[in-house]
Amino acid sequence: MPHLAAAPVDPNLELMLKVFPALIVILIAAGVCGRLALTVGQPRVLGEMIAGVLLGPTLFGAVWPDAQEKVFPDEVVPVLYVLSTFGLTLYMFLVGAGLDHGSRTPGEGRRAPLLALSGILPSLVLGFAVGAVLWGTLSRDDVGRWEFALFVGGALSLTAFPMLARILYERGLENSQLGRLSLLAASIDDAAAWCLLAVLSAWHLGTGSGDAVRTIGLAAVFAAVMLLVVSRLLRPLGEQVVRTGTLNPTALYIVVIVPLAAGWATDWIGVYSVFGGFVAGLAMPRDAAFRKELHARMMGVVSTLLLPVFFAFSGLNTELGGITGGTLVLAFLAIMTAGFCGKYFGCALAMRWLGFGWRDAYAVGGLMNARGLMILIFINIGLAQGMITRELFAMLVLVAVITTAGAVPLYRLALPERLERERVPDEPEPVARAA
Repeated sequence: MPHLAAAPVDPNLELMLKVFPALIVILIAAGVCGRLALTVGQPRVLGEMIAGVLLGPTLFGAVWPDAQEKVFPDEVVPVLYVLSTFGLTLYMFLVGAGLDHGSRTPGEGRRAPLLALSGILPSLVLGFAVGAVLWGTLSRDDVGRWEFALFVGGALSLTAFPMLARILYERGLENSQLGRLSLLAASIDDAAAWCLLAVLSAWHLGTGSGDAVRTIGLAAVFAAVMLLVVSRLLRPLGEQVVRTGTLNPTALYIVVIVPLAAGWATDWIGVYSVFGGFVAGLAMPRDAAFRKELHARMMGVVSTLLLPVFFAFSGLNTELGGITGGTLVLAFLAIMTAGFCGKYFGCALAMRWLGFGWRDAYAVGGLMNARGLMILIFINIGLAQGMITRELFAMLVLVAVITTAGAVPLYRLALPERLERERVPDEPEPVARAA
């Protein structure tokens, strides 16, 4: 009887059969860790962040390396990168679309930038100083001292605006003066950090000063076109949602195409697609009804499916076991101290100077110190573009987890529930919304 040759396997089908198990494992881990985070009073996203780290070489790869290699083979990792990039672009789009910079109380428009500046400058300066000292120890050979130091300072100056908003909303403080100031200041912090990252990306990727200036100039032109031209063209979408209360299918296609096209444009320019997604969000209609409908339609899929993929992709690049030896441990402690003290005490002192009591000041300092998802996006871009080493990446992931985990406990320590209830007023709508 003649031998029957086995039918060739479609390589696309073979890849799909490897990607699906990886996604299932990621979602199960994110769901379990997210639930555990909620049970101990932490935001779900903190559990999802930790799940990503645990799926990497730190735990899964160390305890069961053969299984980890089968779940996340080399050919699956690029697929996870693509999915996470789509997810980050859409997530930052939703964050940008959720911002409302209108001032609702007298003096708020002046106070919020001062609070934001107090959160950015101390962390940026301390991070820059630590980065300058650690250059050569943690830096790549092709990255200069000032570029490296600016990257460390920029990463430490971030505040997790969406996480801060979620905490305030859960506690009913979004309408308080403290809540509004914190939300608006955090949105300014994040916007400033993205601008710094755009400059650093252009600086690093440019083959010369002329190319860097060209990239920065094109990024500025892109932002101007989006905010001055595209935003006007999109206004009818907001008016349509106000009239009908919903995004129709045609409008939803436009809403999805705009951030993807913007992400492609900024990738082509050289400043990463996440920046394009964020600016596209800023260009969306500012109507409250539009923002609410956009959030309802898109955030569930983005945060439940795509963000856990990003956390897992970050975790695959995170080897916390590599932070060993006296030099690296001291380097991590220096980075952690600079990041924590710059943000916590800088914001607390600014709040006190603005006339708030010490309890309010330290409560805001704790909340503004949470870096959450934002620093992970920042450092993933740095790693992808070759600006930082895996050792520094792992340290900054640990900074993200620790500062995010400490935000709520520090807040509760400063403002116990009995005092917090006194700060829940009956006031107008908040000045900022998180996607």
